[in-house]
Amino acid sequence: MAFKPLHDRVVVRRTESDEKTKGGLIIPDSAKEKPAEGEVIAVGEGARKDSGELIAPSVKTGDKVLFGKWSGTEITLDGQELLIMKESDILGIIA
Repeated sequence: MAFKPLHDRVVVRRTESDEKTKGGLIIPDSAKEKPAEGEVIAVGEGARKDSGELIAPSVKTGDKVLFGKWSGTEITLDGQELLIMKESDILGIIA
């Protein structure tokens, strides 16, 4: 991918959700909720304090993360659906 986010922005690819419920019912695409977890694809250099000092990002490429339901801006890049969001929109890293 030839895209590098700026400042404290992060590019995330959503993980695929299950096609079936635990009971075995198949969920149609129109009824599926978009998953609120994904994998970090790219990370900016970090935010800056008022003094100009760089604050390093807490996430890195490859981390599995959980984010808010309405977080980020959806984009399509190289045929992939991705999200660009601020690092502060990420709720946590999934271990």
